[in-house]
Amino acid sequence: MLTGAPMTASVYLLVLGDHLPDPRTGVSPPERERLRAVVEQAVAAEQAGFTGVAIGEHHFTRYIVSAPQLLLAAIAARTTTLRLSTGVTLLAHHDPVRVAEELATLDALSDGRAELIAARGVSRETDAAFGISPSELRPRFHENLRLLLKLLREENVTWRGTYRGPLENVTTAPRPVQRPHPTVWIGSGSRASADLAATLGMPLMLPSTLRDPAVHLDLVTHYRRHAPGRVGLPSHVFVAERDARERWRPHLRAYASFATRWRGDGAPIDLDELMAGAAICGDPSEVADRLNAQQKLLGLDTHLLLIDIGGLPHDEVLGVIRLLGEKVLPQLTT
Repeated sequence: MLTGAPMTASVYLLVLGDHLPDPRTGVSPPERERLRAVVEQAVAAEQAGFTGVAIGEHHFTRYIVSAPQLLLAAIAARTTTLRLSTGVTLLAHHDPVRVAEELATLDALSDGRAELIAARGVSRETDAAFGISPSELRPRFHENLRLLLKLLREENVTWRGTYRGPLENVTTAPRPVQRPHPTVWIGSGSRASADLAATLGMPLMLPSTLRDPAVHLDLVTHYRRHAPGRVGLPSHVFVAERDARERWRPHLRAYASFATRWRGDGAPIDLDELMAGAAICGDPSEVADRLNAQQKLLGLDTHLLLIDIGGLPHDEVLGVIRLLGEKVLPQLTT
């Protein structure tokens, strides 16, 4: 168990936007409805008392959110307190100048509620489609991250690097509302990225894997030896007053079968083992106890709860969000 970490955990709704059919009916909503549902879920999360929402970025798969900043801007117009984060931004795949401009624009539109989780990503197919070779992915990410932070913090930036053209006396506009800049997390499960987070004084967001959270303990311990930074963890979550496992099982199976190529450890999927580890399922007290156990194990200060997976109908997702707000969030460690 880690000690010395913050004892108050923030809770964000995490949406990655898989567009899978409901395994009970075989029906998938149209893409436009799926995207609008994400906005409605974020509005419900604010009403339920969540701290924030994080929207993922994926390309060329059945995850259909490729531009999370656009969804976050729509959510900003419908909310007043919700923190607005990407979850994640594939920073090696973007010009950091554009990312700085977009993040600051969201920060201005939301009156200082924007955040960003920067990560390398897990799809080699996506890397290839963006023209990024395996050997340059990590150094490109590191360079882009350093430039992004510089652009957010400073005006009149002059810069030269390897992966984009030089900058001469550049000031991005608008400037961020938050000072020195909106929170930027490093999202990664690798030691190299944890070391970079510690060096730059950045918080660390662990990956949304389908593996037991205990696998991250050594990495978090290593990170905290070098920096007293914040740590967050995504978890797949379903809560119901009764029959939670039976209700969630077909959706978790569908999602795990789809996502295991990126988020699993290569082992065959065992749903019971999954629900005992990476996937939190049960009545409100059980879900609260397990989230509190994760916080105690890893010294978390932020939970990202991934609810909308595997074709779970929109109305059921909203019901889970509301039940979490009513009966789980008040039980979390403070």
